[in-house]
Amino acid sequence: MTTSVPEQYIKDYKNLNSQINQSEPNWLNDLRKKAFQNLSKNGFPTKRKGNEKWKYTNISKLAKTSFSFEKENILQKSNYKNLIISDDSWINLTFINGALQTDISKIKNFEKGITVTKFSDAFGNPKINQLIKDNLSKFSQIDEDGFTSLNTAFINDGILINVDENAKILNPINLSFISHSTVTPNVSYPRILIIANKNSSLNIIENYIGDSSIQSFTNSVSEIMLEDSSKISHYRLLNEGQNTFHIESSRVNLKSNSTFESTSFSKSSKISRYDLKVNIEGENSYCNLNGLYLTSGTQHIDNYINIDHIKPKGTSRLNYKGILTEKSRAVFGGTVWVREGAMKTDSIQSDKNLLLSDEAEVDSKPALFIYADDVQCAHGATAGNIDAETIFYMRSRGIDLETASKLLINGFANEIIDCVNIPGLKKELEKLFLESLPKYKLEF
Repeated sequence: MTTSVPEQYIKDYKNLNSQINQSEPNWLNDLRKKAFQNLSKNGFPTKRKGNEKWKYTNISKLAKTSFSFEKENILQKSNYKNLIISDDSWINLTFINGALQTDISKIKNFEKGITVTKFSDAFGNPKINQLIKDNLSKFSQIDEDGFTSLNTAFINDGILINVDENAKILNPINLSFISHSTVTPNVSYPRILIIANKNSSLNIIENYIGDSSIQSFTNSVSEIMLEDSSKISHYRLLNEGQNTFHIESSRVNLKSNSTFESTSFSKSSKISRYDLKVNIEGENSYCNLNGLYLTSGTQHIDNYINIDHIKPKGTSRLNYKGILTEKSRAVFGGTVWVREGAMKTDSIQSDKNLLLSDEAEVDSKPALFIYADDVQCAHGATAGNIDAETIFYMRSRGIDLETASKLLINGFANEIIDCVNIPGLKKELEKLFLESLPKYKLEF
């Protein structure tokens, strides 16, 4: 079952097409048109029964709300620095409601070996235009679900990051997406295309911030491609406000001997979903996916994380942790496929949750589908309160109950924060997340 497309999306789509720059290539217009036709036909996935991908996440309210696509920037740019995590040594690109703000972004003097450009600036260059055409929507297919179709239908000015062969980019690329609305509910459509060519490396940060006083919706799609022997360390921070909805689809493709390391941090949104799929298409490739999420109030977070081992000798690690309080809810769906012929695959996945309230709920469903011999695979999920025996031991050493509880919660979260290899980012995350941990003491 799906829901029809709200009239506002139809109106905004027609308005966008009427403003299309004549210099934009026909292939992009055709892609947008095809995506909107798919959206109009299939709508959004609102049925929960029989729909495993969305079984535990009800997005009916999101699907029926009219969000307006407003490109105009109504945020005082002098205040943007108070909203984002950044460092002067990073390459900081700031987007407001999906539009790159060139006057407050560092878009010049990049290191040699990397191209960072808006789609609109790239279409006049035949080589880069062809690069975007060959890779855009290659792995994020528009028929996957309505939200991917919606983002693709509204591609207007995405960002391309292309790392040359053998280039080692030392300074992190920090993409900060600010969602801001004060008048009507608005929607933004970030689109990211990252290509790491043979034997290259890159650190990338996706930073989503929302300060809206009324409802806003971020519908993001990213595509990341790693060629042979390349490496990407990817950090994602979701720190939007209580009135925000956030749906992100991320597709990653690994060729031989490549490495993808991802660490995701999430808090604050009313409803959020992170749909991450990694395709291991080359031998001896490695991916390590870590995540930490905090929920409170009536917040709802859904991590839908999938790894597809297509070629032999691939290694994957998946470790997500959640801390839930009050009436919040978390969903974890983690699936690992080991395809026929993908021998000597080594895969471990884990989802662990601390429930600090009797009313908090987690639905965790890890899964393994193995179609090859000679593999090592394991998965597991846990949910519960702080261990009473450990608390008792700490109290016997003179530590009070509240301090002992806090130390255990901090230790639980720090395992993921310690995965961050960028000192400035790690320091800010420690401040942001550890200070956000609930004051709690285990009741006996």
